[in-house]
Amino acid sequence: MCPTSNLQTGAAPSIAEHPIGLLRRLHFRVTVNTDNRLMSSTSVSEEFAKLVEAFDYGWDDLQWFTVNAMKSAFLPFDERLALINGVIKPGFAQLKWQA
Repeated sequence: MCPTSNLQTGAAPSIAEHPIGLLRRLHFRVTVNTDNRLMSSTSVSEEFAKLVEAFDYGWDDLQWFTVNAMKSAFLPFDERLALINGVIKPGFAQLKWQA
């Protein structure tokens, strides 16, 4: 989902009221995206920051979104799994340890 773009197009009234919060609670495989970075003037990091502020998300939530993105990537299963287990999970473990 693209929270900033969804606000700009009127698809969601605010970040706090964006359906990504409900979908996350229901464990839908949602991902965080930017839609059109130039028009929305945002990045995935900024989208994550807005969601952290609106929904009080922590590292586990951000890891969940990131793993979902890799699960949905157009790569062979073995490559996706290798990136999840070899890059994403260790990276978030390091971030959690530093926090």
